[in-house]
Amino acid sequence: MRDTQQRRCLLTTMAKCSVAFLSVAVRRNGRSAVPAYVQAFTTTTKTHHRASPRVSFGVSTSTPTRLFSASDDDTPNPPPGLSSLVNGRISRTTMSSNSNSLDAKTLTENLPLVLSHLLSRRASPETIISAERIATLNAERVVLINDKNNALQERKVQSTTVGNIMKATKGGTDGSEEQMSELEGAKAASTAAGELADELEGKLAVIEGEQNGLLAALPNLLDDVVPDGSDESENALVMEWGDVTALPTKLEWGEGFTPAWHDDLAVGLNGWMADEAVAMSGARFSALKGNIARLERALSSFFLDTHVDAHGYTEAAVPLVVSRSSLEGTSQLPKFEDDLFKITPESHTCNGEDAFLIPTAEVPLTNLHRDSILEESELPLKYCALTPCFRAEAGSYGRDTRGLIRSHQFYKVEMVQIVTPSQSAQAHEELTQHAQNCLEALELPYRKVRLCSGDIGFGACHCYDLEVWLPGEGQYREISSCSNTGDFQARRMGLRYRPSPVADKQEEEVKDKGKGKKKKAKKIKPELCHTLNGSGLAVGRALVAVLENYQTPNGSVVVPKVLQPYMGGLEILTPE
Repeated sequence: MRDTQQRRCLLTTMAKCSVAFLSVAVRRNGRSAVPAYVQAFTTTTKTHHRASPRVSFGVSTSTPTRLFSASDDDTPNPPPGLSSLVNGRISRTTMSSNSNSLDAKTLTENLPLVLSHLLSRRASPETIISAERIATLNAERVVLINDKNNALQERKVQSTTVGNIMKATKGGTDGSEEQMSELEGAKAASTAAGELADELEGKLAVIEGEQNGLLAALPNLLDDVVPDGSDESENALVMEWGDVTALPTKLEWGEGFTPAWHDDLAVGLNGWMADEAVAMSGARFSALKGNIARLERALSSFFLDTHVDAHGYTEAAVPLVVSRSSLEGTSQLPKFEDDLFKITPESHTCNGEDAFLIPTAEVPLTNLHRDSILEESELPLKYCALTPCFRAEAGSYGRDTRGLIRSHQFYKVEMVQIVTPSQSAQAHEELTQHAQNCLEALELPYRKVRLCSGDIGFGACHCYDLEVWLPGEGQYREISSCSNTGDFQARRMGLRYRPSPVADKQEEEVKDKGKGKKKKAKKIKPELCHTLNGSGLAVGRALVAVLENYQTPNGSVVVPKVLQPYMGGLEILTPE
C-alpha cells in the first residue's frame, strides 16, 4: 500500500515537472501513457543473508529493486540522467552542481534525481511532495527577486530625477509648473517603488522561511554504492570476520552448554544493579558495580588509547549539553526531536536557544568548527571522545527491554573526521577500519554490512554497520555505525575550507605597461568540507559482547588479553 502511494505521488510530481525536466505524458489511443523509464518499483528477487550467523568471507551480491525499467517500445529516449540509473535511482554523478547536498537551487535543477532518491529511501508521500514544493517556491522566489530588483532600480531612477529637478529649481522653490508636476510625480513613483520593494522583500522572507523548513526535513542524497532495499533485512553483507565457534571451543563450552545472557552473567558476578537504577531513574537505566563497572571502564580506555595512539585521532573533552542549532547542524533536528532529552528553558538555555543532552559526541565534536573556514593544509581533522549519550528512544517501546542493549544513557567512544571532498571516500573506509580494529583486537566475531536505501540514516549518503556476535541472543547486533555525510552537515553548519592554491599560481606576473609589476593571485573561494562519524565503539554493547563471548560454563568470564593491563592484570572474573 505504501509503495503504491509513493509510486502515484512520484508519477504525479514528475508529470507536473515535465516541461522543465521530463516529457512524461503522451496521448495514445485516447489514453494518457507514461514512458517506461518512469515506471516505479518492479521488484525482483533479492538474496537475503542477515538472518544467518554462518561465517563466510567475501562480498555478498543481490539484485536490487528497480525504480525505473527500460523497454524497447517507441517511447522517446529518457532525458539525461534517467539513462544513468544506479541501484534503481538516478546517479548522483549526473548532478548539474558540484555540490552533493541540497539547497533550493540544486534541488530545482535536479528535481527528478532528488525524487528518485527519496523514493529509493522509501520516503513518505508528504516528503516527496515537499521536494516539488521547494522547486515551486524557488521559481516564485526568482520572480520575486527580479521584481524587487526592478522596483529598487525604479526607485533609484526616480530618486535621481527628483534630485536633478530639485537642483535645477533651487530646492523646488524656483521652477516652472511643468517642473513642479514632474517633481511630484517622480517623488510619488519613488515612494511607490520603495513600498513595492519592501512588500516583495516581505514575501521573499515568507517563501525563504518555508523553503528552509522544507529543506531541513529532506534527507541526504544517496551515494551510488548504496544498495536499494526497504529495511535492515536487505542490507548488503560486505564481509565477516572471525569464527563464532572459536572462543566456545577455547573456553570448553561443550555441546550441551547454553550460553547465558550478559545480564545473568553480571548478576552472577555481583556487578548488576538494574532494579536499583530503575527505582531512582525509571525504565531503560542500569547501574554496574565492582569488576563489571571496571571492565566497562577498561573498554573505554582501550578504545580511546587505540584511536589516539594507533589511529592518529585527537582526544577531546566536549560539553554534554548542546543548542538547537548545533543539533540542526548535524541533522538530528528537526526530524528526531522526540528521541532527544530536552532541558527546560527555566533550567538552562544555550545562548538563548533550546538546550538538549547530547545523543552522541558526534554533535559537539563536529560543531567544534561550525561557521569556520579551515585551510586545506589543516585537513583531515580527526577527533575522538568518550561521552555518555542520552536517547529517549521514543520509537522503540517494547523493543530490547532486557539488559544493556537499548538504554536511555550509555557510554560511547565517537570518531569524527573533517576532510576535503577528495579525501572523503577513503576516509570513510579508514574510519570504519578503525572501528573494526577494536573488535579484532578483542577477538570478537563480527560482520560488516552496507546499509540499504531504506535503512540508511537521515544524514548519511553511505553507511557501514558493524554487527558483533552475541551468543546469549544467538544473533549479530549493531555495535558501530560509520557514516559518510558528504557535505550535508557542513552546509547546515557553515563548515568550509579554503583549497590550497596550485604552486605555480600562487603569485602571477602581470605586465603593466612594461613595468613588470607583480599582482598576487585572487583568494580562492572556500568550499564545503565533508564530515564523517562512527562509533569506535559503543561501550555498553562491547561490554555485552565480551561478557557473552568470554563466559565459561561455571559462570566466570575471561578477560580479553588487551584489557588485562586496564584491569590491573586480572585475567578472569569469578562469581562471588
